[in-house]
Amino acid sequence: MHRPKQQPARDPTGSPHSRPGSGDVRGVVDASAVPTISRFYGIVIRMYFSDHPPPHFHAVYAGEEAVVVIDTGEILRGELPDRALRMVREWASLHRDELSANWDRLQEPAQPAPIDPLP
Repeated sequence: MHRPKQQPARDPTGSPHSRPGSGDVRGVVDASAVPTISRFYGIVIRMYFSDHPPPHFHAVYAGEEAVVVIDTGEILRGELPDRALRMVREWASLHRDELSANWDRLQEPAQPAPIDPLP
C-alpha cells in the first residue's frame, strides 16, 4: 500500500522563515527571519537580527552577496558587480542614518523600518 509523504508542520502565517513550532505571535520577532529593508534595480538589501559588529547590511544581486559596513561602505566580505556596488554605496550614503537606526532596532531585536530605494 502506498502512503503519501507527510508534510512538515506549516506556520499558519505561511512565512518561509519560521521554524515549526515557533508560531507567529504579534509583537514577537522571529529572530531566524532576515528582514528585507529595501529593493532597487534588482538589488535586495537585508539586515540580520542580532548580527555581529561592525554595523553592516547585506546586499544581494544576481546571485552575488556583499556584506557592507554602514559607516564606510567598505566590503567586509563577498562581492558584487562594479555597477551594482556603486549603486549600493550611493544608496547607503543617502540613507546612512536610517541604516544605523535599523541596526540598533535589530539588536534589540525589533523589526527594522523599510528604507526608500535608490531613485
